[in-house]
Amino acid sequence: MYLLDTNILLELLLDQDRADQVEQFMRTIPREKLHISDFSLYSIGVILIRRKLFETFVQFQNDLIIRGGVRLLRLSVQDMKTIASIAQKFNFDFDDAYQYTVAEQYGLTIISFDGDFDRTEKGRRSPAEAVK
Repeated sequence: MYLLDTNILLELLLDQDRADQVEQFMRTIPREKLHISDFSLYSIGVILIRRKLFETFVQFQNDLIIRGGVRLLRLSVQDMKTIASIAQKFNFDFDDAYQYTVAEQYGLTIISFDGDFDRTEKGRRSPAEAVK
């Protein structure tokens, strides 16, 4: 079971350098094993809307979450204390602390290109590592 970090999805949506790696991962791993946080959804929305990629944002939601079977996970207001604690412990920004807290709470492996997760107990895997 995997939590897709925001950078993984943006890599694919914006057709960046490692988009092929992400695409291979998405084709290989069953969708019911994939999760994203609500924070990732909103962050992707902010970036795509800022770039005037309105249809891309709508299609992303439809293809991945609404029809695609990827589960959207949320944290509660009560979890903000945990996020602050994780941010302090690992010197994370809010985004990384949020993702880490979601992964911890739901028992998920983080899929990310962000090396900041490497200094945690949980760590992370790249898409290529996850399909090996």
